[in-house]
Amino acid sequence: MDSELKDLRARYERLELLHQVGNAIHSSLDPLEALNLIVSESVRITHASSGSVVLFNPTTRQLEIAASSGLPPGANALKLALGEGITGWVAQHGVCARIDDVRTDPRYIPLHSHVLSELAVPFEVNGEVCGVLNVDSDRVGAFAEGDERLLQDLAVQAAKAIHKTWMYEQLRLKARLFESLIKVGQTISSTLNLNDVLSTITRETAKLMDAKLCSLLLIDDSGEWLELRASAGAGAAYSGKPKLSVEESLLGIVVRRRKPVQVEDVRRSSRYQNREIARQEGLVSLLSAPLVFRDRAIGALNVYSGISHSFSNEEIQVLMLLADLSGIAIEKARLYERIVDAEEELRQSEKLSAIGLLAAEVAHEIRNPLTVIKMLFHSLNLTFPPEDPRAKDVEVMASKMDHLNRIVERVLRFAKNAEPQFGPVNLNELIEELSLLIRHKLNQQQITLSRRLDSMLPPVLADAAQISQVFLNLTLNAIEAMPSGGTLTVVSRSVRFPWNNPVSNGALIQFRDTGQGMTPEHCGKVFTSLLSSTKVKGTGLGLAIVSKIIEAHRGTVRVRSQLGRGTRFSVLLPVSA
Repeated sequence: MDSELKDLRARYERLELLHQVGNAIHSSLDPLEALNLIVSESVRITHASSGSVVLFNPTTRQLEIAASSGLPPGANALKLALGEGITGWVAQHGVCARIDDVRTDPRYIPLHSHVLSELAVPFEVNGEVCGVLNVDSDRVGAFAEGDERLLQDLAVQAAKAIHKTWMYEQLRLKARLFESLIKVGQTISSTLNLNDVLSTITRETAKLMDAKLCSLLLIDDSGEWLELRASAGAGAAYSGKPKLSVEESLLGIVVRRRKPVQVEDVRRSSRYQNREIARQEGLVSLLSAPLVFRDRAIGALNVYSGISHSFSNEEIQVLMLLADLSGIAIEKARLYERIVDAEEELRQSEKLSAIGLLAAEVAHEIRNPLTVIKMLFHSLNLTFPPEDPRAKDVEVMASKMDHLNRIVERVLRFAKNAEPQFGPVNLNELIEELSLLIRHKLNQQQITLSRRLDSMLPPVLADAAQISQVFLNLTLNAIEAMPSGGTLTVVSRSVRFPWNNPVSNGALIQFRDTGQGMTPEHCGKVFTSLLSSTKVKGTGLGLAIVSKIIEAHRGTVRVRSQLGRGTRFSVLLPVSA
């Protein structure tokens, strides 16, 4: 009876102890704090002199001390292979080991000269051994069978706690990682210059992935080679490395298959082409992800570690997301460069058109007085004897007047060739295209673009290129009027067209700015002749060109403005039907 009571009391005490220890362990969500609690409580309840929690690292395939109590300095740096030492044996076989005298066990690897006995039990999470709980004593036979059962029960509780804290830590790290990913994505997307975009991508990726080196390679125009375009953390050897063949290189495989690839040690991989450069730069493990935009591979984003590292699924997903964001940012920067080039081409086209119109007006202005001069010259009937020098002068004057007349005729024929080529034109589409061209200019000057377009606006019979030039000139004129920012409103709607044909319909396009405005006198001169413009800034040709083009389209353009209240230009064109 006394023996049974004693056993019951011992079981109660053990359960109470386990309950207290379990509460203490489960009270923490910090993995390191939970592991330290496990070790300290294990040492306390078994009356051991030291203890440790050893966890299996899947990256290095080694057992590493994660927490300890009572071990000598430097002991935590010990790493064991599976099967090595008593701890490695327990981890490999998944069974307990209670050694009364470690001096008689050949598996024992000494960490402390005072250790004489050891008890080691495995940790299991989801049926797999993930580590070992060890306690040591400076006494021979210090641990009994009850201690082993107690430590096993504690290991079960600890495994649950470790799993919970690991899950919490993984979620916390994922949240932090994706928060950082969003910030990185915003940083990458906010840059418009292509070279700045590439530098930002590599710099931010290296920081986020904690990489020794990050590089970005793009496919060249031939489609056959990968060129290093940006890097972070690279030395001279890596920065100067040659192009890589898309067909034959390891990174070419990443681009062709559009799937990530990782290499545990590039210094020893036969697939990696620049092994000597990797040794010089201290590069070991590689993770490469394809840069893809609209199902088209454009390059590869690569991160290197300085030690042997097996990249987790989370790290691969993060790099893939970064690569997707980078692909969009790169194409956005390339599109911006093309927009800038297109805008410059439009401006050059505007200048050429202005020159053509100016030449035509100059020709008209010259031909009229030239005709008068020729008439007066012939009416003088200047005849002199052949031997008189004045006879030769008269001949030269007549020849030069004919020469001038031929030049004027050629200029006028050239201007006639620039007459509009009419066809159905969707004005709303031209406005949308214009919005894309000028959006960055508007952002730079803090101008808000508001579009109120009539979706039922009928097409007009016009020359699309010339009407685009009209809209561009009116927009640039509005931007110039708002140097400190403002709002540009573009409106389109159907109206009656009372000019020329009172039963026809028209399309009205208005450009309204909130700029400085103009005086009535200035408004009366904005469409003046190309040769009589008094505009101080610029060529003074833009609005004159607008007037000429709209006139050629049998339309009309008007301006209303008030100082300090802004300006409104209205363009009215007849519809094609």
